[in-house]
Amino acid sequence: MNLTLMIAIIVLVVLAALLIIQQTKFKALKNETQKSMADLAEKEQLLQKEALLKAKEALQEEREQFNEEERERRQEIQRLEAKLAKREDVLEDKIQDAEEKSAQSQRKMDELLDKEDHLNNLIQQQTSELERISGMSAEEAKNQLLEQLKTDLAQEQMQLIRENEAKIREISLEKSKEILTTTMQRCMIEQVVESTVSVVTLPSDEMKGRIIGREGRNIRTLETLTGVDLIIDDTPEAVVLSCFDPVRREVAKLALEKLIADGRIHPVRIEEIVEQSREEIEKKIISEGENAALDMGIMGLNKELIKNLGRLYYRTSYGQNVLKHSLEVGHIAGMLASELHANVNVAKRAGLLHDIGKAVDQTQEGTHIQLGVELAQRYGEKQDIIHAIEAHHDDVTANTIEAVLVKIADAISAGRPGARRDTLEIYIKRLQKIEEIVNSFQGIKQSFAVQAGREVRVIVQSEMFDDLASQKLARDVAKRIEDELDYPGQIRVTVVREFRTTEIAK
Repeated sequence: MNLTLMIAIIVLVVLAALLIIQQTKFKALKNETQKSMADLAEKEQLLQKEALLKAKEALQEEREQFNEEERERRQEIQRLEAKLAKREDVLEDKIQDAEEKSAQSQRKMDELLDKEDHLNNLIQQQTSELERISGMSAEEAKNQLLEQLKTDLAQEQMQLIRENEAKIREISLEKSKEILTTTMQRCMIEQVVESTVSVVTLPSDEMKGRIIGREGRNIRTLETLTGVDLIIDDTPEAVVLSCFDPVRREVAKLALEKLIADGRIHPVRIEEIVEQSREEIEKKIISEGENAALDMGIMGLNKELIKNLGRLYYRTSYGQNVLKHSLEVGHIAGMLASELHANVNVAKRAGLLHDIGKAVDQTQEGTHIQLGVELAQRYGEKQDIIHAIEAHHDDVTANTIEAVLVKIADAISAGRPGARRDTLEIYIKRLQKIEEIVNSFQGIKQSFAVQAGREVRVIVQSEMFDDLASQKLARDVAKRIEDELDYPGQIRVTVVREFRTTEIAK
């Protein structure tokens, strides 16, 4: 019991000592905290004082800076006011000078008006005096002067036109001659006019009966198989073949010639020979088309286009073999394109195909240009080739140089001497139309179409035309002929003005 009490007392004593120690530490910590707080308060007061001092200093600096800027502004305003004052003085001086000058100008204007009135009076007096002397009014003299000026201007205008036309004609003629001469010298195509003959010569008139056959069975068989009409009349030793299709007519002609040479003429033999002839003509058509493409140096043509080209071998136009004409146009267009640095291949290809529609125009509706365009589109030709085909007779405006060259080459090929054979009726109508156009102008005494229509001579009434008017008449007549007539080559218009004076010596 005593031990337990002693332990309890010792524990209490220890706890009391620890409590005292803790209290002592707490007091010390409290004192330190109070001291720190006092130091912080003192520092805070010092910082506040320093901040206040700095704010006062900054305020003072800003105030001084503001005062300085204000002084500078006042000085600037004073300078501007002084400058404005000087300008105002200068403006006042200028205004005063201007007023003085205006007064002087007004005085001079008054003097000028007085002089103008005086001059007008003098002019009126002079005009009256001139009218009295000349016997003409001022308006009449003015009109006469204007008429004279118009005449002089018209003469000068015609002179300038004549000089420019002569210069342009000389340059263009020299250049065109150079190009066309070079082209035509290089074009060595044989110029042969071929036509399909529809008459078959017989060895004797006895052959007519054999061709007709018993009850006409031979001739009926031949006509049925070929689609050609055989005309057997009183023409000695000849049979006429009639058909709108030149290929079928050629098949019938070849078959009939073989039958005549063979001598065996009966329906079975006729059928065999016609079939053989048809195959031969088909082969020849393809061969001619291939030869034409090869001759032109054109590759990649569709087989159907080649076949239609071959059909042109049996087609004629105005006496020209159309295939030969197409070859000629292709060569000429290609050489012109070479001279002008255009696309030679396009020009040659378009020239060869420009009349391809004539291969089918006798069996299909439409012009040969429309049919040619359709064929070219159907078989994959390019647009520039199609455009050249469409534009070579001016159905549409030629938009490419190759199309223009094809049109020129077509005119050259068709217009050369001997290329086309006009009938007498067409020839006479053309001459009559030329003279009719010329006689429609005023002041024409006579007109004559000479040199096979290549020249027209116009005799005018001399009192109605001078040199300039004659030249204008020649140009107007040529323009009318160009607009209203289709003709190969050129037509020269010559105006003749003759003045004769007759006196009698007594």
